[in-house]
Amino acid sequence: MKPLDPRLLRYARASRGFLAVVVVVGVVSATAVIAQAWLVAKVVDGAFVGHQSLSALRPPMVALAAVVAARAVLAWATESSAARASARTKSELRGLLLAHAVQLSPVDRGADAAGTADLVTLATRGVDALDGYFSRYLPQLVLALVVPVTVLAVVLGQDWVSAVIIGVTLPLIPVFMILIGVATRRRTVRELATLQSLAGHFLDAVAGLATLKIFGRAKAQAAAIRATTEEYRSATMGTLRLAFASSLALELLATLSVALVAVSVGLRLLGSELTFRSALFVLLLAPEAYLPLRQVGASFHASVEGLTAVAAVFAVLEVELPAAGSRLDVPDPAKFALEVRDLTVAYPGRGQVALDAVTLTVRPGEILAITGPSGAGKSTLVSVILGFVRPSGGQVSVGGVDLADLDPASWRSQIAWVPQRPHLFARTLEDNIRLGRPDASAAAVDAAVTAAGLSALVDRLPGGLGTRLAEGGAGLSAGERQRVALARAFLRDAPLLLLDEPTASLDGRTEAEVIDAVRLLARGRTVLLVAHRPALVDLADRVVPLALAAAPRPGASLAASASGPPS
Repeated sequence: MKPLDPRLLRYARASRGFLAVVVVVGVVSATAVIAQAWLVAKVVDGAFVGHQSLSALRPPMVALAAVVAARAVLAWATESSAARASARTKSELRGLLLAHAVQLSPVDRGADAAGTADLVTLATRGVDALDGYFSRYLPQLVLALVVPVTVLAVVLGQDWVSAVIIGVTLPLIPVFMILIGVATRRRTVRELATLQSLAGHFLDAVAGLATLKIFGRAKAQAAAIRATTEEYRSATMGTLRLAFASSLALELLATLSVALVAVSVGLRLLGSELTFRSALFVLLLAPEAYLPLRQVGASFHASVEGLTAVAAVFAVLEVELPAAGSRLDVPDPAKFALEVRDLTVAYPGRGQVALDAVTLTVRPGEILAITGPSGAGKSTLVSVILGFVRPSGGQVSVGGVDLADLDPASWRSQIAWVPQRPHLFARTLEDNIRLGRPDASAAAVDAAVTAAGLSALVDRLPGGLGTRLAEGGAGLSAGERQRVALARAFLRDAPLLLLDEPTASLDGRTEAEVIDAVRLLARGRTVLLVAHRPALVDLADRVVPLALAAAPRPGASLAASASGPPS
């Protein structure tokens, strides 16, 4: 692992200024260390060897106090700037990570891409671990480069024998640090992987808790989470044990090295080869030569988790973004046909392609229903039209213009999308509906509520449209959540409507109510409808069935991707 990953300086501008600050502080600190040792040696030599009076010793004592105060100020300045730089860097990296991740489709991100839980872990716990890197490791790393070299040069001018001893023993500490660092790196990678596995497992268990409870599998999942947690605890304690053992090894090595210098200086002081002041000066400087290296070794363990996580962040950031279209004049889907020609989507790791050379046309003002068994690629087709998944082959065009050439935001402004499982945020009911068009008037929101059949829900809630919903819409029925999504679509009033099984998991009465709202919403629009249920299929002017795609041909190239959206 590199002590300073150059990608950190490239992606986080706040880290560049902090690095400049710690270099300056390191140089000043090295000067202060030497000045402090020299002044202490001068005061002690003057008092006990020179028998100088207190008034004669006052100037060096005042200077010594000033140097000690300066070192305290330097330490405070380093801690303060480290805290600010760490906060800014974490904010920059989180923003870059999230902004980059949302622009990558499963096909773009690759087969080994981080999932949702992994990204959340990286953006929270992983990036937070940079605090130790900035506050302790990086400042000590600079001091470890500046102070020992400066001290060695000064000692060489006072006593070449001590300088040789320090010069020979000093490199042993970095060697031990490298050996320990390799072991620590392996343990920390395992620890982070276990934490990400725990996060993913917990997220899946919470999402499916109701189903697990119904089938009596909740306790089994609790046991699995408990086992993963124990594995994470064991990995963390192993890393801590290694940190304590390595600190002991580094301290022992540094202590023995200083002892060699002390014995050599003492013998030559007895032989009158050194003056008392020079001998004391060298003895005071010798521990300072080893101290920064010992401290950077101890600080490494506090920062290695952050460096490991940040390396994973860089792995996401360095996935090349696909070229996005720039054309802003989008053909109106209400006037021009939406054409799908030889569309192919392949997800590596699957035994078959999701879509294999699918061709169809949605005429302006037409309601086209897509049917087929689960896994036939119906939702994948919708994701391609939305621009969430980029095809491996073929194209989708509107009015003869390839969607790949259109500006994604401009194209999506022409679409209203009602997914199979719409997500509701922990905001008010009105805020959730306004996702369709944030600048809509209150009258437009009321009209969308009425058209979607949400009036009964609004009347029932204590705060009406101002009622704050729980994350995911907990407390609302599946039909009510679906009608909130339909209200968004009514409010958006876009010419192209994409409906992905909007009546899935609804009972018969609720399904009939939602279908009535869909029938009203579809008037005057071009509609692509993914449907299983006959009542929903009956709304369509035309039905196109999709069959399961054949297994990929041997040697066929699959676009780099992670698992795609469900079909």
